[in-house]
Amino acid sequence: MAVGKRIKWEPATLMALVLGLGLWLAFDATTNDRFPLEGDAIVTPIRIGDEKGVVEAFQIPCTSSDGWRFRLWFRNDSRSPPALTTDQAESLLSARVVRQCIEGRRPVYRWLNITSWVGFVWVCVGFAGQLLFSGRMILQWITSERSRRSVISESFWWFSLAGGVTLFAYFIWRQDPVPMLGQAAGIVIYARNIRLLRKHARRTRIAVTAS
Repeated sequence: MAVGKRIKWEPATLMALVLGLGLWLAFDATTNDRFPLEGDAIVTPIRIGDEKGVVEAFQIPCTSSDGWRFRLWFRNDSRSPPALTTDQAESLLSARVVRQCIEGRRPVYRWLNITSWVGFVWVCVGFAGQLLFSGRMILQWITSERSRRSVISESFWWFSLAGGVTLFAYFIWRQDPVPMLGQAAGIVIYARNIRLLRKHARRTRIAVTAS
Protein backbone atom coordinates (compact mmCIF):
# COMPACT_ATOMS: atom_id res chain seq x y z
CA MET A 1 0.00 0.00 0.00
CA ALA A 2 1.39 3.41 -0.93
CA VAL A 3 2.63 5.85 1.69
CA GLY A 4 -0.22 8.00 2.93
CA LYS A 5 -2.82 5.32 2.23
CA ARG A 6 -2.60 3.68 5.65
CA ILE A 7 -5.96 2.66 7.10
CA LYS A 8 -6.51 4.45 10.41
CA TRP A 9 -6.92 2.28 13.50
CA GLU A 10 -9.23 4.64 15.40
CA PRO A 11 -12.48 3.64 13.61
CA ALA A 12 -11.81 -0.07 14.19
CA THR A 13 -11.14 0.61 17.87
CA LEU A 14 -14.36 2.58 18.17
CA MET A 15 -16.29 -0.27 16.47
CA ALA A 16 -14.90 -2.72 19.05
CA LEU A 17 -15.85 -0.40 21.93
CA VAL A 18 -19.41 0.03 20.67
CA LEU A 19 -19.76 -3.75 20.22
CA GLY A 20 -18.40 -4.36 23.71
CA LEU A 21 -20.85 -1.85 25.19
CA GLY A 22 -23.76 -3.51 23.38
CA LEU A 23 -22.78 -6.97 24.64
CA TRP A 24 -22.41 -5.67 28.19
CA LEU A 25 -25.82 -4.00 28.13
CA ALA A 26 -27.42 -7.13 26.63
CA PHE A 27 -25.92 -9.69 28.97
CA ASP A 28 -23.90 -8.47 31.94
CA ALA A 29 -26.12 -5.52 32.84
CA THR A 30 -29.16 -7.79 33.00
CA THR A 31 -27.54 -10.42 35.19
CA ASN A 32 -29.63 -12.50 37.56
CA ASP A 33 -27.46 -11.50 40.53
CA ARG A 34 -29.98 -8.82 41.46
CA PHE A 35 -32.37 -11.54 42.62
CA PRO A 36 -31.69 -13.28 45.98
CA LEU A 37 -31.57 -16.76 44.46
CA GLU A 38 -30.72 -20.02 46.14
CA GLY A 39 -27.08 -21.00 45.71
CA ASP A 40 -27.72 -24.11 43.63
CA ALA A 41 -30.85 -22.88 41.85
CA ILE A 42 -31.49 -23.47 38.14
CA VAL A 43 -32.46 -20.15 36.55
CA THR A 44 -34.50 -19.84 33.35
CA PRO A 45 -35.37 -16.47 31.73
CA ILE A 46 -39.10 -15.84 31.30
CA ARG A 47 -41.28 -13.14 29.78
CA ILE A 48 -44.99 -12.66 30.48
CA GLY A 49 -46.49 -9.80 28.53
CA ASP A 50 -44.12 -6.85 28.91
CA GLU A 51 -42.60 -8.17 32.11
CA LYS A 52 -39.24 -9.94 32.05
CA GLY A 53 -37.79 -12.05 34.80
CA VAL A 54 -36.57 -15.53 35.68
CA VAL A 55 -37.97 -18.80 36.96
CA GLU A 56 -35.91 -20.12 39.87
CA ALA A 57 -36.00 -23.88 40.38
CA PHE A 58 -34.42 -25.32 43.52
CA GLN A 59 -34.68 -28.43 45.65
CA ILE A 60 -35.55 -28.82 49.31
CA PRO A 61 -35.30 -31.94 51.46
CA CYS A 62 -38.00 -34.30 50.25
CA THR A 63 -40.95 -34.94 52.45
CA SER A 64 -44.24 -35.93 50.86
CA SER A 65 -43.59 -33.97 47.67
CA ASP A 66 -41.04 -34.26 44.89
CA GLY A 67 -38.71 -31.77 46.59
CA TRP A 68 -38.76 -29.13 43.83
CA ARG A 69 -39.84 -25.55 44.46
CA PHE A 70 -40.19 -22.66 42.00
CA ARG A 71 -40.22 -18.89 42.32
CA LEU A 72 -41.05 -16.35 39.64
CA TRP A 73 -38.92 -13.21 39.87
CA PHE A 74 -39.70 -10.09 37.83
CA ARG A 75 -37.44 -7.08 37.38
CA ASN A 76 -40.02 -4.46 38.28
CA ASP A 77 -41.29 -6.24 41.39
CA SER A 78 -39.17 -5.96 44.53
CA ARG A 79 -41.34 -8.35 46.53
CA SER A 80 -40.09 -11.83 47.30
CA PRO A 81 -42.37 -14.29 45.45
CA PRO A 82 -43.80 -17.33 47.21
CA ALA A 83 -42.32 -20.75 46.56
CA LEU A 84 -44.54 -22.89 44.33
CA THR A 85 -44.82 -26.65 44.22
CA THR A 86 -44.39 -28.48 40.94
CA ASP A 87 -48.17 -28.78 40.47
CA GLN A 88 -48.66 -25.08 41.13
CA ALA A 89 -45.86 -24.12 38.74
CA GLU A 90 -47.28 -26.39 36.03
CA SER A 91 -50.69 -24.77 36.41
CA LEU A 92 -49.09 -21.40 35.75
CA LEU A 93 -46.38 -22.23 33.21
CA SER A 94 -47.27 -25.66 31.72
CA ALA A 95 -45.57 -28.98 32.36
CA ARG A 96 -43.17 -28.51 29.44
CA VAL A 97 -41.80 -25.22 30.78
CA VAL A 98 -41.44 -26.64 34.28
CA ARG A 99 -39.56 -29.64 32.90
CA GLN A 100 -37.18 -27.31 31.07
CA CYS A 101 -36.65 -25.34 34.26
CA ILE A 102 -35.75 -28.52 36.18
CA GLU A 103 -33.51 -29.97 33.49
CA GLY A 104 -31.88 -26.64 32.73
CA ARG A 105 -31.11 -25.43 29.25
CA ARG A 106 -27.70 -25.88 27.65
CA PRO A 107 -25.43 -22.90 28.35
CA VAL A 108 -25.39 -21.87 24.69
CA TYR A 109 -29.20 -22.04 24.60
CA ARG A 110 -29.46 -19.79 27.64
CA TRP A 111 -26.93 -17.34 26.20
CA LEU A 112 -28.76 -17.13 22.87
CA ASN A 113 -32.22 -17.14 24.54
CA ILE A 114 -33.48 -20.17 22.61
CA THR A 115 -34.90 -23.56 23.59
CA SER A 116 -34.00 -25.97 20.77
CA TRP A 117 -31.58 -26.73 17.94
CA VAL A 118 -34.09 -25.22 15.48
CA GLY A 119 -33.70 -21.93 17.29
CA PHE A 120 -29.92 -22.39 17.14
CA VAL A 121 -30.09 -22.74 13.34
CA TRP A 122 -32.14 -19.56 13.09
CA VAL A 123 -29.69 -17.68 15.31
CA CYS A 124 -26.90 -18.83 12.97
CA VAL A 125 -28.94 -17.39 10.08
CA GLY A 126 -29.21 -14.14 12.00
CA PHE A 127 -25.46 -14.07 12.67
CA ALA A 128 -24.77 -14.74 8.99
CA GLY A 129 -27.00 -11.86 7.99
CA GLN A 130 -25.34 -9.57 10.50
CA LEU A 131 -21.88 -10.58 9.25
CA LEU A 132 -22.93 -9.69 5.71
CA PHE A 133 -24.39 -6.43 6.94
CA SER A 134 -21.25 -5.59 8.91
CA GLY A 135 -19.08 -6.72 6.01
CA ARG A 136 -20.58 -4.08 3.75
CA MET A 137 -19.56 -1.32 6.16
CA ILE A 138 -16.06 -2.70 6.57
CA LEU A 139 -15.75 -2.94 2.77
CA GLN A 140 -16.98 0.64 2.35
CA TRP A 141 -14.65 1.85 5.10
CA ILE A 142 -11.56 0.19 3.57
CA THR A 143 -12.43 1.44 0.08
CA SER A 144 -12.97 4.98 1.33
CA GLU A 145 -9.78 5.00 3.41
CA ARG A 146 -7.73 3.93 0.41
CA SER A 147 -9.32 6.58 -1.79
CA ARG A 148 -9.28 9.23 0.96
CA ARG A 149 -12.88 10.07 0.06
CA SER A 150 -16.27 8.51 0.63
CA VAL A 151 -16.78 5.73 -1.92
CA ILE A 152 -19.72 3.33 -2.22
CA SER A 153 -19.07 0.46 -4.63
CA GLU A 154 -21.58 -1.94 -6.16
CA SER A 155 -20.32 -4.63 -3.77
CA PHE A 156 -21.61 -2.51 -0.89
CA TRP A 157 -25.16 -2.78 -2.22
CA TRP A 158 -24.86 -6.52 -2.88
CA PHE A 159 -23.65 -7.11 0.68
CA SER A 160 -26.50 -4.91 1.93
CA LEU A 161 -29.10 -6.82 -0.07
CA ALA A 162 -27.86 -10.25 1.03
CA GLY A 163 -27.61 -9.18 4.66
CA GLY A 164 -31.00 -7.44 4.56
CA VAL A 165 -32.83 -10.45 3.15
CA THR A 166 -31.17 -12.80 5.64
CA LEU A 167 -31.92 -10.56 8.62
CA PHE A 168 -35.48 -10.02 7.42
CA ALA A 169 -36.04 -13.79 7.50
CA TYR A 170 -34.47 -14.00 10.96
CA PHE A 171 -36.66 -11.22 12.38
CA ILE A 172 -39.74 -12.92 10.95
CA TRP A 173 -38.79 -15.99 12.97
CA ARG A 174 -38.22 -13.81 16.04
CA GLN A 175 -41.58 -12.10 15.37
CA ASP A 176 -40.00 -8.69 15.96
CA PRO A 177 -41.83 -6.09 13.83
CA VAL A 178 -39.49 -3.15 14.51
CA PRO A 179 -36.37 -4.47 12.70
CA MET A 180 -38.61 -6.20 10.15
CA LEU A 181 -39.93 -2.78 9.13
CA GLY A 182 -36.42 -1.38 8.76
CA GLN A 183 -35.16 -4.32 6.71
CA ALA A 184 -38.25 -4.35 4.47
CA ALA A 185 -37.57 -0.76 3.41
CA GLY A 186 -33.85 -1.41 3.07
CA ILE A 187 -34.25 -4.45 0.81
CA VAL A 188 -36.17 -2.38 -1.76
CA ILE A 189 -33.61 0.45 -1.60
CA TYR A 190 -30.63 -1.90 -1.98
CA ALA A 191 -32.17 -3.69 -4.94
CA ARG A 192 -33.09 -0.37 -6.56
CA ASN A 193 -29.52 0.94 -6.25
CA ILE A 194 -28.14 -2.21 -7.86
CA ARG A 195 -30.66 -1.79 -10.68
CA LEU A 196 -29.65 1.86 -11.20
CA LEU A 197 -25.95 0.98 -11.26
CA ARG A 198 -26.54 -1.76 -13.84
CA LYS A 199 -28.61 0.60 -16.04
CA HIS A 200 -25.91 3.28 -15.80
CA ALA A 201 -23.18 0.79 -16.73
CA ARG A 202 -25.22 -0.40 -19.71
CA ARG A 203 -25.80 3.16 -20.94
CA THR A 204 -22.09 3.88 -20.55
CA ARG A 205 -21.17 0.83 -22.65
CA ILE A 206 -23.62 1.84 -25.37
CA ALA A 207 -22.26 5.39 -25.41
CA VAL A 208 -18.67 4.14 -25.66
CA THR A 209 -19.55 1.74 -28.46
CA ALA A 210 -21.41 4.43 -30.37
CA SER A 211 -18.47 6.81 -30.15
